Amino acid sequence: MDYIRRMRDLREDADLTQAQVAAKLGTSQTMYARYERGANELPIHHLIKLCELYHVSSDYFLGLCDTP
Repeated sequence: MDYIRRMRDLREDADLTQAQVAAKLGTSQTMYARYERGANELPIHHLIKLCELYHVSSDYFLGLCDTP
């Protein structure tokens, strides 16, 4: 599983909208949607915030392991 799919799955599992996650990251919903589509690379500072938000390791988020 690639990180783009896992990013969307984690958001949906947390019952959050793209706008809610974008607000937590301090970015726009449009930019966050571009991350989820893979149109833009996810900056490392956003990766860290998303891992903290979902309480998962970066390895899990990036699809390098299956243990959150």
